[in-house]
Amino acid sequence: MKCHITSLLSHIICFVIIDLLTGGRGLTFATGPWLIEAFRAPQDGSAVAQIRQLRARILYDRGRRPAFRHADGHHADPQDLDSGAWHFLARREPDGPPLGYVRLATPESTARFQSREYAGDAAYEDLLAACGLAPELVFEHSRLVVEHRARKLGLGIQLNAVAIGAAHALGAVAMTGTSGTKDGQDQFHERFGFRAVPGTRRYVDQYTEDVVLMMKRTADGAGQYTELVAGLAAAFAAAQGTAGPAAPGQHSPAPRQAAPGLPAALAGREPDRDSWRPVLLSPADPDGRAALGALLASGAVREVCDTIEEQITELISSREPGAAPDAARRAEQLAGLEPWEYGTWVHYPWSGRLVHVLPREEYRLVRTDRNRGKIERPAQRRLLGRAIGVAGLSVGNSAAVTLALEGVGGRYRLADFDHFGLSNLNRLRAGVHDLGVNKAVLTARQLAEIDPYLDIEIFPGGLDEDNLAGFLDGLDLLVEECDSPYVKVAARERARQLRIPVVMDCNDRGMLDVERFDLEPARPLLHGRIRVTSQEAAGLGPAGRIALILDMVDTRRISPQLRASVAELGRTLSSWPQLASGVALGGALVTDAARRILLGEDCPSGRYYADLAELVAAGRDTSGMPAGSGFLPECGAIA
Repeated sequence: MKCHITSLLSHIICFVIIDLLTGGRGLTFATGPWLIEAFRAPQDGSAVAQIRQLRARILYDRGRRPAFRHADGHHADPQDLDSGAWHFLARREPDGPPLGYVRLATPESTARFQSREYAGDAAYEDLLAACGLAPELVFEHSRLVVEHRARKLGLGIQLNAVAIGAAHALGAVAMTGTSGTKDGQDQFHERFGFRAVPGTRRYVDQYTEDVVLMMKRTADGAGQYTELVAGLAAAFAAAQGTAGPAAPGQHSPAPRQAAPGLPAALAGREPDRDSWRPVLLSPADPDGRAALGALLASGAVREVCDTIEEQITELISSREPGAAPDAARRAEQLAGLEPWEYGTWVHYPWSGRLVHVLPREEYRLVRTDRNRGKIERPAQRRLLGRAIGVAGLSVGNSAAVTLALEGVGGRYRLADFDHFGLSNLNRLRAGVHDLGVNKAVLTARQLAEIDPYLDIEIFPGGLDEDNLAGFLDGLDLLVEECDSPYVKVAARERARQLRIPVVMDCNDRGMLDVERFDLEPARPLLHGRIRVTSQEAAGLGPAGRIALILDMVDTRRISPQLRASVAELGRTLSSWPQLASGVALGGALVTDAARRILLGEDCPSGRYYADLAELVAAGRDTSGMPAGSGFLPECGAIA
């Protein structure tokens, strides 16, 4: 490992915690050239008098908004929302004048949110309900003001990112706020992922312009500033003494107490079971560089892995087989950048690893270089442009991982409601540290560690009548590996309507099922082996569900071991028997079929068996040696 955190910090515009406690009430930190003081005001609203004057003076804007100047000539902006809110004040030097400010209101103040007042109580609550949001999960940032002389220096971006990052760290599931529109303020917030709520734009006298209500979800990132906000969120969480962003809805979490009899050192050391999306940071971009510095200063990075020079060597060899990766070629590839500035730094929050990789196209060119000769580069690019859904991530985990390894698909949707348990370790390639993680989260992590540039969406609640259409919409291929008969039938009904091909591995006798609904939109489901609709399947009891599953896989052709196991389910067996070898084989069969389908090669509908017990058996040997001879011609006796 050639790069360490200390050497990185010497090159990066850092976000450094300067003083954890300022006057016993807050913290001060630096982001880029700015010093930002952050504190949470007491519930009585004290300690914000000067801030209110600053806000009102900037909002007055030389007479543009007269409501912010009182008759006696003083500027004032008294708002009850200041009580209990986080306040962020920016300066250039420790004792310099304040140049900007933003406020973050937490859910405890939801009754006083500007958004609620602007929309009205009923309309605001209806909006949250329509979005599936509880008030205790929604934060509000407001009163972003910047002195004229600092507006072109990027302070507004930094302050907005700090407030959003703090909300993410405190557990916000969504954020809301109101925005003016006269000078494009709403468009500024759109760059951070906010979107105007339809029907909420209207003229407001106090601001002498149209105002609109805006909202964003934390899970969607922060638009073009996602990297910057992620770094600031990690730094804010570290400054508060937490290990990282809070789980959604768990703002300001109370310390967990140790169970009786356990050492206190074990308390609060729960693993991260929720994060699955890597954070990509480009140090060649100023925002990415600042976010990388913030991340390194946050304490969230446990180890740094930098093999970029070896990757550049492989890149040169991939482009010019046989060429020497000499200094001139390396310098040409770097194009004036230092090695640490080149490419992308990927942070995996669940492991704390920070990994340096090539830019996306170069990364993928090298990663799939050994596919050439079997999958040429034009075909590789076509495959990376395809979207694949994998439903059911026990058997389907092997399929998803093999698909990603082979470069089949660049966009994935992963669905499973279940969590990884100890009994899954007989066939899923994971570790004991993954126990308790949702299988969709686990699979998304594994795919991101293969290719951090993959576009992944997860459905950790599984599939149901409400989200099935959204899961399938836009897919090029479905891998269906669910246990639920309802989902098996409903997914095929919908896939047939959308002309999406379906592939399934049965994990018994190497059975592969292919349904080319893209070519045969009238094809009977499961080759006509079933005659029930999804609604009928949903009403079946336990015995009926087992009988339907057996009809789907064809009882006459399942292995003797599986046939004998059916009667033992719930008696001597806890569930269907499955082996790692069969699951691994299924992943290979699904990937081979998916690749051929997506490339337009021959892969017709049907049911196929790659039964190793039949293929590797007496009478199937192709070596030319007599059975049981005990001799090899070149080596002599071995008996």
